Amino acid sequence: MERVEAHASFGGRQEVWRHRSSALGCEMRFGVYLPPQAAHARCPVLYWLSGLTCTEQNVITKSGVQRHAAEHGLIV
Repeated sequence: MERVEAHASFGGRQEVWRHRSSALGCEMRFGVYLPPQAAHARCPVLYWLSGLTCTEQNVITKSGVQRHAAEHGLIV
């Protein structure tokens, strides 16, 4: 896997990663938001599965989830 983006966000970090999928035969990408609490403690994780025509950018740019995840110590 390779990290292709990392940006500060609400005290945490929004990252985008890519990897080669042997099952699908193509490159796949996913985003992960790490709240500030993740720097020093284990945090619960919420998995968000985007729809067929969406990319990882839809939830990153449109949802505003980072602020709420930072407040509650939630990895998304």
